[in-house]
Amino acid sequence: MPNLVMLENPMPGRLEALRRDLGPNWTIIATSPQADRAQLTAALAAADVVIGFEIDRSLPPMPRLKLLHITGAGYDQVDQSLLPPGCTFCNVYEHEIGIAEYVLAGMLEWMVGLRAMDRQIRRGDWLGSFYKPAFHGELSGKTLGIVGFGHIGREVARRARAFDMRIGAITRTPGPSELLDWAAPMAELDARLPECDFLLLCCPLDAATRGLVDRRRLALMKRSAVLINVARGEVADEDALYEALRDKVIAGAILDVWYVYPSRTDREPLPAHRPFHELGNVIMSPHASGCTDMLLDRRWMVITENLKRFAAGQELRNVVLRK
Repeated sequence: MPNLVMLENPMPGRLEALRRDLGPNWTIIATSPQADRAQLTAALAAADVVIGFEIDRSLPPMPRLKLLHITGAGYDQVDQSLLPPGCTFCNVYEHEIGIAEYVLAGMLEWMVGLRAMDRQIRRGDWLGSFYKPAFHGELSGKTLGIVGFGHIGREVARRARAFDMRIGAITRTPGPSELLDWAAPMAELDARLPECDFLLLCCPLDAATRGLVDRRRLALMKRSAVLINVARGEVADEDALYEALRDKVIAGAILDVWYVYPSRTDREPLPAHRPFHELGNVIMSPHASGCTDMLLDRRWMVITENLKRFAAGQELRNVVLRK
């Protein structure tokens, strides 16, 4: 009978659905890192499986842990050294559909400027029409460079192909794909930057990608280029990116990931140390690209299936680490 500890507050009805789907052979305890310390310690000491998001040294030991399953894709918030021998660590995706649609929406908004047209025509301003000519752009024929060609990169490429874009991927494991016009290793990033009209960052954050886009690389891009970041803020150096946007080294950015996030002491901070919000050439969103109305249902289907596989001794999906 596996003991499962949920370390985050589930959405209404989610815990009941999990109990129903897993059946009576599971013991499920819902708690949080802020719970009574004695109760949390006892729960984690007996846990075979933990579902959570942040795993750090503030938590009590988990000596019996056999499966850690986080509820998202990124795992830079997990201290993997805390996992005991014999533990398997899994993540979950399913956000790539929403993020891919966000990326296409951002590129289309950049080229078409629908928000500005809406504001103008409400004032009786016909700018952009044949009555008051000004021309907006097209995605067709533009080059999209995708840094990191995993779940998100492939879904973006699939949709960008329908807009007749030229698509390339810069990735650690380049290979042929019907979705791509070219694929290049990370060592060729500098050489590929001048080709890109849009540069999409959707790679993991690690020691090799932190600060990947710095002043030198921003200077290699077209002055008309647009950077899109749906990876982690720190993949692009904050000071370098702000200054490149302020000084029009590149034309603009579409940013969904940031350098400052809400905390227990500040629930509504500005998202960066530099004033990106003052720049007119930045489209900003609050790490919301993957937060669609279907995301959680898809993720919990995958997590629940993995828990059933664990109980049956079957191969798990989305394994990050086996200790």
